[in-house]
Amino acid sequence: MPVPHREDAENTTAPDAVLARLHALAAALISEFTVGAAPYDQLSPTLMDADFRPGAELNVDLFFEFARTGVEPSEAETQPLVDRAVGLVRQGMELTEAMTNYRLGVSFLWSQLMQQWSAEQQAPLPAALPFQLNDYLGLITTRIAAAVVEDIRQPRWDIIERHREIADALLNGRDPVEWATGQDIAIAPAFLIAVVRLGDPSPGSVTLLRNTFHGMPGAFLRRDGGGWTALIPYDTAVEEDAAVAALAAQLTAISAGQPQLWIGVAAAVHHADIPAAYAEAQAVAEVARSTRWPELVCRRQAMMFEYLVATAKPARTALVGLLEPLADQPVLRETLGLFIDRDFNQNAVAREMFVHRNTITYRLNRVAELTGLDPQRPSGIATLMAARIAESLGTP
Repeated sequence: MPVPHREDAENTTAPDAVLARLHALAAALISEFTVGAAPYDQLSPTLMDADFRPGAELNVDLFFEFARTGVEPSEAETQPLVDRAVGLVRQGMELTEAMTNYRLGVSFLWSQLMQQWSAEQQAPLPAALPFQLNDYLGLITTRIAAAVVEDIRQPRWDIIERHREIADALLNGRDPVEWATGQDIAIAPAFLIAVVRLGDPSPGSVTLLRNTFHGMPGAFLRRDGGGWTALIPYDTAVEEDAAVAALAAQLTAISAGQPQLWIGVAAAVHHADIPAAYAEAQAVAEVARSTRWPELVCRRQAMMFEYLVATAKPARTALVGLLEPLADQPVLRETLGLFIDRDFNQNAVAREMFVHRNTITYRLNRVAELTGLDPQRPSGIATLMAARIAESLGTP
């Protein structure tokens, strides 16, 4: 039976009070979303490509309105969700991955919502609600699939595919000429390789950044496992420092203040240099994300110590092991972390922790006793800093 249009609806399908409470719980779940933190670490990192939070907020609002009225959302109301999915597919995400991510995101939110509902010992759910969720999910995915298929039929799709293949070839050290032939696609002789890694970006910032890269003449964009990579034409007549500074200035509005996404940048003055520059930019971006680097655009030259730890993969496991004696010593771990972050100033750490300076000295001595590394000596603190960075980077 066809679902009526909203203006024709007369009946609600579930008690408003129950739906209102469920809606509030779902909205709270989304507002608390933090990348990499439990329980959100269960989600695929590629969900963030879709600006997870604003998309999830819109989905929740539309679904509960559908559950309350029994009327499917209009195409205009779901258009932002459809447009976002189409954009992801244009930029390299497989349609099956986009659809799977959507389904898994809905499933995750539903399971978390049910856990909270049970924990609050709320009234039984309306019997129709799971069926309504299934209907809503089918409606949205159908609209997304139809829009993607229609988009693929457009003439520009062939150009999009060629751009993606050229980016793939360049990043993997292959000759891209065969994909550019007959397409009138100019390929610059030199590029800045910009690798994007995501933390908890503000709503819309990921899409804005991606669109900014797309709007750069001669740039190519490709998704990868942790985010995506842009190849930006680089005029070698300009000093590399100046080129990177100009790029950072162009992107300043993307992430004001402490960034919640990070861009590792390296220069390749010849096509043959691109794979090595790509590997460098990947390492820089991952270090920046793991250490919450204070700058949006990051380079190896600004983080040599952290970069060396990140690329010394055989040593990273051993470094992390050095901190195991502090695993059940949260106060010592906090003290050591602040001692490093405050440039080894014990007075500053004491003020921040509201204790006497002698207490900080005592705690640092305890760190030395437990780890065998004295944080008050250059060799000891250097090794402990490396171990802390290795820990933040995770398993090599």
